[in-house]
Amino acid sequence: MKADVLKLDAKKAGDVDLDEGIFALPERADILQRVVVWQLAKRRAGTHKIKLRNEINATTKKFLRQKGSGGARHGDKKVGQFRGGAKAHGPVVRSHEHSLPKKIRRLGLKTALSSKLASGNLIILDNMEMKAPKTKDLVAALDKLGLKNALFIDGADVNENFKRAAANIPNVDVLPSQGANVYDILRREKLVLTKAAVESLTERLK
Repeated sequence: MKADVLKLDAKKAGDVDLDEGIFALPERADILQRVVVWQLAKRRAGTHKIKLRNEINATTKKFLRQKGSGGARHGDKKVGQFRGGAKAHGPVVRSHEHSLPKKIRRLGLKTALSSKLASGNLIILDNMEMKAPKTKDLVAALDKLGLKNALFIDGADVNENFKRAAANIPNVDVLPSQGANVYDILRREKLVLTKAAVESLTERLK
């Protein structure tokens, strides 16, 4: 399957062969959902916590008269019904991470790439080389390409000037090919791959 290759100035720079087993798979929302949930669960800190009864300093002495007060016969102010008391069955520090088979993770990345191509939101660049790290120059180039919200993926190493120029542009992310993931691909409207990224991803997912 052929796809056009563009330069940063939006001029055509030939074409590239795309592997149909990676870029032409049917859309699977269920697979994408599983991978995104797995990714987001891994990055959760899990540091939410309530105080248990053994962590609260309060009296365990009977604090009301046996009769005449109208109150129940409580003997512990640490319980949950009192202000400052513990909370029953609240969140504790834990990991939210869960396992997901490698086959599903690979299929999720392939499906995300295929969905971008099918929707016309995949652009392939010859390279991302810039002579100087000037945000103004990059903004002008993105306007020519019609990009307002995009993820750029380069080969093993991202051009330093391009990365620095893109750092101050909102809704533009830059990743090396080994950092390509389903969540970041789906959260941006356009996906921009360099020829080096296409080769790297093809080798990784074949």
